[in-house]
Amino acid sequence: MTVVAWVFAVVAGLFHLAAFVMESILFDRPSVQRAFVRDPGHAAGVRVWAFNQGFYNLALAAGVLIGVGVWAVDEDAVGKTLVVFGCAAMVLAGIVLFVSDRRLWQGAVGQALPPAVAIVATLAT
Repeated sequence: MTVVAWVFAVVAGLFHLAAFVMESILFDRPSVQRAFVRDPGHAAGVRVWAFNQGFYNLALAAGVLIGVGVWAVDEDAVGKTLVVFGCAAMVLAGIVLFVSDRRLWQGAVGQALPPAVAIVATLAT
């Protein structure tokens, strides 16, 4: 189960790393704006929010990816703690996204499912 936990934790980390790039670096692109706001005309109003949110995603990604790395070098307690904590925050954010606007269910599933699997696999090891 360790390899399953690592794979899903890395997928979750990469998903959130990609969100950071889109929200904090590439947000001015119309194609990226359409992914985050229904009406690109509102993009200017949420630009600061998106930039800030991107750094939350970067922090979550870093915590989970560092956790996998630490766990891989036999620091199980520290690695598992980082993975479970970071993944739990990701799952919670995915649930909040879904509850906030059910039309965003695909993003919520992408955000929450891989870290949820990583948590289950981690707790089973």
